[in-house]
Amino acid sequence: MGWSKFIKVRIIDDEEYEKNKTFYVEIGEPRLMETNDSKATEVAVKEVEEVVQLTGVDDEEQRIADMGRPTLGDHVKLEIIIEESYEFKNTVDKLIKKTNLALLVGTNSWRDQFIEAITVSAGEDDEDEECGEEKLPSCFDYVMHFLTVFWKVLFAFVPPTDYWNGWACFVVSICMIGLLTAFIGDLASHFGCTVGLKDSVTAVVFVALGTSVPDTFASKVAAIQDQYADASIGNVTGSNAVNVFLGIGVAWSIAAIYHNSKGNDFKVDPGSLAFSVTLFTIFAFICVGVLMYRRRPSIGGELGGPRTPKILTTMLFVSLWLLYIVFSSLEVYCHFKAF
Repeated sequence: MGWSKFIKVRIIDDEEYEKNKTFYVEIGEPRLMETNDSKATEVAVKEVEEVVQLTGVDDEEQRIADMGRPTLGDHVKLEIIIEESYEFKNTVDKLIKKTNLALLVGTNSWRDQFIEAITVSAGEDDEDEECGEEKLPSCFDYVMHFLTVFWKVLFAFVPPTDYWNGWACFVVSICMIGLLTAFIGDLASHFGCTVGLKDSVTAVVFVALGTSVPDTFASKVAAIQDQYADASIGNVTGSNAVNVFLGIGVAWSIAAIYHNSKGNDFKVDPGSLAFSVTLFTIFAFICVGVLMYRRRPSIGGELGGPRTPKILTTMLFVSLWLLYIVFSSLEVYCHFKAF
């Protein structure tokens, strides 16, 4: 009959990455337990042998007793190696690399900004990062560079982040974004008048698309450079809050004050605003529910994750956006009556 013993070894987690660790487990001289009525005493095998010899047991009985006595085997020493996790090490190295990249965002001079603007850079790929090889620009990278080189060079005129502790870059960036947004709004309005689209349709399609695409790319950069999705989701919600609270509140407040100073009442025709806001709220609850569902361990977070959930989530969100445009447009053109 074989006997087994489980030995528990406590491993202290000092929250530091360590390489292979080695320790040994050595089996000592076996000991027998003699149980008395009052207590159990531990007696060594050699002591038992001496006791047996003193009691005058004959040779045959001694031989039988020796056969049942526990003895050490050939292997009494075991080497245990705790191996380092190379997968965890690669994850930590990638996290440190992205953290350092986030800390080094920005340039020191206009020269660096213009060089970066006219240089074709390769898109990021996790598989290439794990291999440690530098990725060359693909055909898609060249196409996107030539389509966006005008905007890259234009925004290269923004002061570098080192000037005035970053305040110069912040103020000039806000001003340029405001001018670009106004330009996109006027361009979309003229386009709507040219093709015969109503203002509400132009607003939810072209104006919203033109002003939200930069926020989308900014959220993508934030998601790549940050360990969590907080920065990306916060950028989306914050930009929409600014659009609503400042874009509507400030404009309507200035118009109301102006008309009140002239002795007139400032009134805005709500049009299809109630239907659009209600539809947007319903879709927003669906999006929030999907994001909360994606926190399950099988997916692991609001953004990214395995390929299948990532593609399905993308298709769902794009479908909700298309449905919002379709329903809003049908309601504006009176194909169905809303409230």
